[in-house]
Amino acid sequence: MNGEIHLHDVVALSEDVPARHFESGRPLLLRRGQVGTVVMTYDGTAFEVEFAGKDGRAYALAHLDRDQIAL
Repeated sequence: MNGEIHLHDVVALSEDVPARHFESGRPLLLRRGQVGTVVMTYDGTAFEVEFAGKDGRAYALAHLDRDQIAL
C-alpha cells in the first residue's frame, strides 16, 4: 500500500487484532476491516488507533504496526 499515514487518518485493520475494552477491561477481537482513527504516530512505522462504536464512543485503543493497517 502506498501513502503515508498521519494523525487523524481513518484506517482499516488488515488482520484480526486482540485488544481490551476501555471501560470493562474485557478482551476483544478487533476484526480485519474494522475502521478506526489514528490518534498517535511513532516515526510512521507504528500507530495508536482508536476504535469507536456507532454512537461515537471509543471502546478500544490498539498499538499497531504499519503492515496491520490500510488507508
